[in-house]
Amino acid sequence: MICLKLFWEFLKIGAFTFGGGYAMLPLMRQTVLANRWTTESRIVDFIAVSESTPGPLAVNMSTYIGAQTAGLAGALAATLGVVLPSFLIILLISRSYRKFQASPVVKGAMEGLRPAVVALVAAALLSVAGSVFDVGDLLSRANLASVAVVLIAAFLCYKKKHPILIIAVSALAGMAL
Repeated sequence: MICLKLFWEFLKIGAFTFGGGYAMLPLMRQTVLANRWTTESRIVDFIAVSESTPGPLAVNMSTYIGAQTAGLAGALAATLGVVLPSFLIILLISRSYRKFQASPVVKGAMEGLRPAVVALVAAALLSVAGSVFDVGDLLSRANLASVAVVLIAAFLCYKKKHPILIIAVSALAGMAL
């Protein structure tokens, strides 16, 4: 029964969010916490591990949450649930997109989705930041050092450094703090 619930909840997440894994984070967080499948701090851990492992963020997150909740069957159910809507939608769209890509309606829909995706990614950032940083102690030395590390990592990303280097530097900085 828990596997069916995992499948259904992650199917809804996969079906009603646009913009990839970061856009899915707010809905995923809300769903997982509402069902008491994990804690807020574990979600932050899952995000870190999901970012560090190969594959899409949403797939990795759903796999980890499903595995923690119901073992291998839960991992399969949650992963299938989050992937199935995108798979089916892409399958349908790919067959007809070339025919309709010049349509003003399709162009308008794509233009309208961009700001929504940016807002969902920003909501995910604020949600994770609120979990990671203690707002009451925002100007502490550790928090300022963490922000400095994040800014350095962002600069390295901007300069097209290898992702493994960025992950290693961030891990070392986290251990040092």
